[in-house]
Amino acid sequence: MSDVKRIVIIGAGLAGASAAAGLRERGYQGEILLLGSDPHRPYELPPLSKRVLLGEGDDPDWVHDEGFYAEQDITLQRGVTATRIELGARLVLDDAGGEHRFDRLLLATGSKPRSLPVPGGDLPGLRTLRSLDDSLALRSAFIDAERVVIVGAGWIGSETAAAARKHGADVTVIEPNSAPLVSVLGSEIAGVFRDLHAEHGVNWRFGAGVTEFTGGPDGVRGVRLSNGDELAADVVLVAVGAAPRVELAHVAGLELSDDGGVCVDAGLRTAAPDVYAVGDIAAHFHPRYGRRVRVEHWSNAKNQGAHVAGNLIGENEPYLQTPYFFSDQYDLGCEYRGLANLDTDRLVVRGDLASREFTAFWVTPAGEVSAAMNVNMWDDGDALQRLVDSRVKVTDDALTSADLATLA
Repeated sequence: MSDVKRIVIIGAGLAGASAAAGLRERGYQGEILLLGSDPHRPYELPPLSKRVLLGEGDDPDWVHDEGFYAEQDITLQRGVTATRIELGARLVLDDAGGEHRFDRLLLATGSKPRSLPVPGGDLPGLRTLRSLDDSLALRSAFIDAERVVIVGAGWIGSETAAAARKHGADVTVIEPNSAPLVSVLGSEIAGVFRDLHAEHGVNWRFGAGVTEFTGGPDGVRGVRLSNGDELAADVVLVAVGAAPRVELAHVAGLELSDDGGVCVDAGLRTAAPDVYAVGDIAAHFHPRYGRRVRVEHWSNAKNQGAHVAGNLIGENEPYLQTPYFFSDQYDLGCEYRGLANLDTDRLVVRGDLASREFTAFWVTPAGEVSAAMNVNMWDDGDALQRLVDSRVKVTDDALTSADLATLA
């Protein structure tokens, strides 16, 4: 550790801030620079589409208290964007003219909302959701809106639809697939979310694509669909996924994966000496799955950030945790653990889909639980995690009727 005098972290979100804190927790006494383009101190993203958007508070979950970074002698530079990495010179340049030398470099640059390359895609007022400022502005727009159109029915699209309905807007969601979240959960479980939103007044437009955003200099005023229909709107939100921010890595010559992430090994190291990557951008070779996995959820950012701190100062430990995420929509809460393969895994349901109190299991052909999602059932979280992590073989009957704690 003595030769690592200065660590630079590009990206002051949850992953970067967790890494900085983890370095101090492990006794690292060298310089730490945490460089972020957001004007706010590091915060967690889940409340932006939940509590903040619903109007239950103005603050997100801050990663640390305001005074933490100064107390821990972590230099936090906010509102500053890294513009270039010179790997040979071990230098990071930023848009404020700064030059930052490093002995170890961590990339935690996160993701940015994807756009739709259609006419009108650059109209004023076309909204996305990624930052605290986005969330506060979108909440204000929802409160004032009569008609909201959301393009995309993934997790962000579904959660924002619930928030817009809570604020009283008429909501239409456009989704090219046959149900919300179908690519993640499969058609049967996706149907639960489809029916939930329909019962709360959401208008679904499945099997439709967007060909144009309509409006003018004063802003977007509607969405034209592939079947020729045009939907008028006071607010249009594009929620068609996120793209990893890998421009810096690409220009620096780091290897990118097929899905656009930065290739890292089991210990979150890139092929470049002393350069690591975590969070949304990390295409991580996961020992459990024997392949690269890139996860864009809160827990992955937090846990990879904390884990990589040890490797930055000389440890060589693989990152082994399985993916986890949660969602809240109306009166439905759920947690998902693991990583299912919808093409090969079979679905086993414990409980009642109609009442929205159940646990869904995805089981491999070998009889192992690859993923589990509990919906409005909160007593078995630890058991579900052990089932996913242990890879024990279980029968369908056991999953539906046995005590889950004993199975793991």
